[in-house]
Amino acid sequence: MFLTKEVYRYTATLPKSEIFGLQSQMRRAAVSIPSNIAEGHGRLSDHLLRVFLAQARGSLYELETQIQLCHDLDFIPPDAVKDLFELCNEVARMINGLLKTLKPKDIKQHAS
Repeated sequence: MFLTKEVYRYTATLPKSEIFGLQSQMRRAAVSIPSNIAEGHGRLSDHLLRVFLAQARGSLYELETQIQLCHDLDFIPPDAVKDLFELCNEVARMINGLLKTLKPKDIKQHAS
């Protein structure tokens, strides 16, 4: 959730014209990441957890795109962009690690 908090902190500095645009999109994507992980965990199913982790990863990639756009438009200072990308990479490593531990089991067919 640290990434989400940092996104809220940095997006507070975006131009007022972006309150209903980029700021809102980034915050939704950032909130979606831990929310999907929590919901997947709460479903008590490895299959459903994988589905929600994939959703979280999609939101993370969406957020990275939005961070890059903020950088390209000079809305966020370069050091903040670097910090956010590092946090995104850390979250991606955690999500990918969880996904690896939850790989679907091979279904073995029995010959009759």
